[in-house]
Amino acid sequence: MLGAFSYFAGDDLAKARGLFQLVREDGSATDPEALGKLDKELARRLFEGMLRIRVTDARMMALQRQGRIGFYGEAVGQEAAIVGSAAASKPADWIVPALREAGVGLFRGMALDAYIAQIYGNAADGTKGRQMPCHPIDKANNYVVMSSCIATQLPHAVGIAMAMKIKGDTGACVFGYIGDGGTSEGDFHVAMNFAAVQKAPVVIICQNNQWAISTPGAIQTVSQTIADKGIAYGMEALRADGNDVLAVYHAVAYAAEKARTGGGPTFVELLTYRVSAHSSSDDPTRYRDESVTEIWRGQRDPLRRFELLLTARGWLAAGERDQLAAQIEAEVRASIARQEAIGAPALETIIEDVFEEPTWNLREQLADVARHPRSKNPHHHGH
Repeated sequence: MLGAFSYFAGDDLAKARGLFQLVREDGSATDPEALGKLDKELARRLFEGMLRIRVTDARMMALQRQGRIGFYGEAVGQEAAIVGSAAASKPADWIVPALREAGVGLFRGMALDAYIAQIYGNAADGTKGRQMPCHPIDKANNYVVMSSCIATQLPHAVGIAMAMKIKGDTGACVFGYIGDGGTSEGDFHVAMNFAAVQKAPVVIICQNNQWAISTPGAIQTVSQTIADKGIAYGMEALRADGNDVLAVYHAVAYAAEKARTGGGPTFVELLTYRVSAHSSSDDPTRYRDESVTEIWRGQRDPLRRFELLLTARGWLAAGERDQLAAQIEAEVRASIARQEAIGAPALETIIEDVFEEPTWNLREQLADVARHPRSKNPHHHGH
């Protein structure tokens, strides 16, 4: 199937500076013959996966505004980059995410209850309430908890891939994610160089949403494209339309298959746009032209684009999107109700996982903390 796309046969510079696209903004196919082989079941899974992120994010942002959770970072407008890449992974692959890839975990089988438990930091949270929200983990599906310090996860991704190679684990690879801002960090360059030199089975995926909080891409780099940076390290670099879920899927599947079969690493830039705020703590109207944002929110919306294609094929019935969204919304609300009913982690978990047997001074500190009453708001000092 991949051989059907002329993009992959281009020279290195053409790939790094081009833009691989299969579905235009109006829902029409750039390569009707290749898309004629599109699998209906896969197409519907991709659409439902994107819709799940959109509905879940909207619900979680509402909870944050109501004061029921402390923080949230949504992925509106970036669902195609997330789901398209997730769908190209296999169960044995490892996922090392950046900030906006929780949807990759959910697509691969992370339980919604586990995701929401982490956001609440309750007793059911796999990280025992120690992380700020939006740091889910899913050991069963090889989904590593993300780091708040940007780019620090990329050397970890390459390290996991190097370990796979040393152990002779074939048929699996690592997906390491980063944002455009992360490419200015030293960790990115260290990881790129190690990956290329060691021919590590890793796909390094940059979600270029054009904003690193308030820093635009134009003052992040003077490279013509972010994908250019892959060429500098002697690595094949691809650049796909990050709002075209099929282009993302095929570009990442190509890179992953290469990694799994001993072909080494690939750097994939997915061009998208952060139509929302950086997080629930941010107001983008203070630093950017929101009329540009509206173009990406409307005509370039990845869900709208794919919905047009599926509807034209008769694979999505009229009103079916609303039915699916309502069903997902009900699941999310039910999960929230379950997680809100679960209390905080037991106090003694604060010293677990440090030593096999807690030391005398840890026990002493725990006893000291236990003497103080636990309040709903630990920062409130009443008189």
